Amino acid sequence: METVILIITGIVSAIATYVVNNRLKQGAVRASSLLSLMVGLFFYFVPDLLSTYLTRNIPLVFIGASFIGMVSSKILSSYLLLGLSGIIFSVLFVNSSEYFDGYGGGLGTTAAISLLVSLSMAIIARKKPLKKLKELRHKK
Repeated sequence: METVILIITGIVSAIATYVVNNRLKQGAVRASSLLSLMVGLFFYFVPDLLSTYLTRNIPLVFIGASFIGMVSSKILSSYLLLGLSGIIFSVLFVNSSEYFDGYGGGLGTTAAISLLVSLSMAIIARKKPLKKLKELRHKK
């Protein structure tokens, strides 16, 4: 159940940050920091609301997944892919967060991997081949 809560946190964080960033025009850094500060302060002042594991990890997952929501609407405009990125981030965080120590920030690295996986899935799912692939086929 705790893992499900962290996955939901990742989805909500990525989408909420994206909305504040792109729809409310607050900018990526302001959106991420404002929402992360609110979640962090909530669990700082109400630490006994949930289990110790969730109280410690929900803010971390929220902050990390908020990095996903910092993406521009010109690059990613699908809420489905944002949610998928949040799921991927949460699963990676739960299963491998200790392996990213020393890689310039485990949360940022995991967020980048999650977003790149989602963007890659979108490209693969396109029905049209990529422009460069078309050019290579015509040169043969």
